[in-house]
Amino acid sequence: MADYHLHEYPNGIRLLHQQVLHTKIAHCGFLLDIGSRDEAPHQQGLAHFWEHMAFKGTEKRKSFHILNRLETVGGELNAYTTKEKICFYAALLSTHFERAFELLTDLTFNSVFPARELEKERGVILEEMSMYDDAPEDAIVDRFDEVVFEEHPLGHNILGTRESVSGFTSEDFKQFLREQVRTDRLVFSSVSNLPFAEVKRLADKYLAPLPARLGPRERRPFGDYQQKMQTENRPITQAHCLLGGPAFSIADERRIPFFMLNNILGGPGMNSRLNLAVREKYGLVYTIDSTYAPYTDTGLFNIYFGTESKQVKRTISLIQKELKTLREKPLTTTQLHNAKEQLMGQLAMSEESNSGLMQLLAKSTLDLNRIEPLTELFGRIRRITAAELQDLANQVLTEQHLSVLQYLPSAKAA
Repeated sequence: MADYHLHEYPNGIRLLHQQVLHTKIAHCGFLLDIGSRDEAPHQQGLAHFWEHMAFKGTEKRKSFHILNRLETVGGELNAYTTKEKICFYAALLSTHFERAFELLTDLTFNSVFPARELEKERGVILEEMSMYDDAPEDAIVDRFDEVVFEEHPLGHNILGTRESVSGFTSEDFKQFLREQVRTDRLVFSSVSNLPFAEVKRLADKYLAPLPARLGPRERRPFGDYQQKMQTENRPITQAHCLLGGPAFSIADERRIPFFMLNNILGGPGMNSRLNLAVREKYGLVYTIDSTYAPYTDTGLFNIYFGTESKQVKRTISLIQKELKTLREKPLTTTQLHNAKEQLMGQLAMSEESNSGLMQLLAKSTLDLNRIEPLTELFGRIRRITAAELQDLANQVLTEQHLSVLQYLPSAKAA
């Protein structure tokens, strides 16, 4: 990541670019520091709805023209919303880079939210809600956010509620953008074989003229966590369970070592402790993993598994056994070395994805106001000690800290 270029315009918009000579594909997009946690109670789901509506018409384009602009040259246009970010991004041959740059700028800043399209997309989002409701492995994740964060905005479902989504008007979107969009809190990021001078020439054309929208934007901090144990009966055939609680924020120096601890416990590797102890040894689950999502002022750690109802208690017992081992028994020199090598390898491979790299550059800039070079991350990982990991396990991976949410089959479904 040492070869990236960063330029900031007087209006506050930052341009990020990294040249990768061995590709013919350009990946680019806007990352905005806006997410579902920035919604007022009556606005729940508005950020995600805006992400959808941005494709439905601008001051100079109808939906059809937006959807065909990149597709006709083999490109892709997409977007997503998280608790703290909205991203509009594209991928296409770098020879058509300006086409993507101009279109992304148009739909990010010039959406008009036509009433007719609004009604159609409202139905799409309500169907999206039904789809998630029918997938308990997805629904329980959103429900667990409510369990941990309660009435705090981080606990709200990104999709919103049926009531809120059913009531939004075009003016609601325009007001939300006026309240939330700050030009110094968004980044245009690109990764391609184009030289920076060419990317900046286009940025001078499309970004520099945009009016500045500056000013503070406060987020309500999270606090007062209370452990909870909840069980809900659902019309399902398999039990689903989540254990977890708050963890460390993006800026916390413990973030990287805790990320490694999570990787050891239930990360993507098939050699994670939970996978070996629960799936490989006893065959109790098809999927078991742990995740760690850091936010600007807090974080969330959780463990998910699905199993037969009669195996839930046994599975939780095996999980608690692994957590206890991490709290009480420090990693050996070999275990620590292997864990470091595994994490560094995974991080290096993640940078092989130019789309992921484009988004990583932007996210790091917004969250940390700097880019973390891979060499710097590797240096931090190499300095992690077994005692440091054990201390983090005793802070977060305790039975007293972790809430539990279970979806169990109702009597009729069972």
